[in-house]
Amino acid sequence: MCASFLDGFLKGAAIDLGTVNTLIAIKGKGIVLREPSAVAISNMSRNEIIAIGNAAPKLLGRTPGGITIVHPLKDGVIADMSLATVMLTSFMQRALGKRPSILGLNTVICVPGCITNVERNAIEEAARCAGARNVFILEESLAAAIGAELDIYSGVGSMVVDIGGGTTDAAVICYSGIASAQSVRIGGTHINEAIINYIRSQFGLIIGDKTAENLKLMTGLNCFGDTRMIRIKGRRMDTGLPDTVEIKASDVSRAIEPTADLIVRAIKDTLASTPPELAGDVMDTGITLTGGGALLGGLCERVAQETGIKTHIADGCGDCVIIGALKMLENLSAFEPIDQNRSADGSGRAFGAI
Repeated sequence: MCASFLDGFLKGAAIDLGTVNTLIAIKGKGIVLREPSAVAISNMSRNEIIAIGNAAPKLLGRTPGGITIVHPLKDGVIADMSLATVMLTSFMQRALGKRPSILGLNTVICVPGCITNVERNAIEEAARCAGARNVFILEESLAAAIGAELDIYSGVGSMVVDIGGGTTDAAVICYSGIASAQSVRIGGTHINEAIINYIRSQFGLIIGDKTAENLKLMTGLNCFGDTRMIRIKGRRMDTGLPDTVEIKASDVSRAIEPTADLIVRAIKDTLASTPPELAGDVMDTGITLTGGGALLGGLCERVAQETGIKTHIADGCGDCVIIGALKMLENLSAFEPIDQNRSADGSGRAFGAI
């Protein structure tokens, strides 16, 4: 069943359901919601939900022992179905200003290319529980290319690399299809984890994710040989007491490099599997980086150096996926709907751009 007469009466919502942040755009309004994909729950009151979205991270590291901050998505997919459904329902109500109408919503949801059929089903089910009538699944790399205003419909190949919080999707696109692609569960959160692990092992200091994020933004891959000292606060592993240490900026870059190299490797693997004619096109059209991870200092230059291909960061790189999904709402005839009677094992074609 393709877009029907009823679609004209349905509201349309595009969702970038990310590991770190969730963005929602409404047809005719643009981006209306941008909040952390986080839920604060009370362990003392039968897992009572205390806060969702913006309010939840404010409690991180500053809460009594009975409160836990939960991220219902991990590496771009749903890790906790019940909390993901509650979170998405709350976000949809905030975005729409009320509950969805009885007719429901046409909803485009972006997913990484590495998810399984079971994970696709979970995302679809969460969207339906949140009020979606028709659910359209769009791969993040294709959405990012559309949002970055690449000409995906021509016969000339172009390459996009979307670096999110939990995944990296690299794809060469031609005639609105994906000719070659690599999707890996590596993103900004893994870089933060690498920094946390490095400082714990080398300095015996435990730091939080917020501190790691700040260190990442301050340094990136640009600080090899930089002897500038950075003072950081945390808790000592041996005593459990608060402490401050000074580390070199180059130490942070050294901690980041192995994870960044995995991202570059995914890009090179995608190019290696690209047909020669399209690979030649990419040499001319270049590589476009999107997603929040594209802003990692030195990464764009590293990709260009390792591949020998001109590389640039898309304007508004963090919003390319949601903008691309929003544009696809205007062209729902380019999708096939998920077979609602598909078998329990998830077989049967999911949505994809034609």
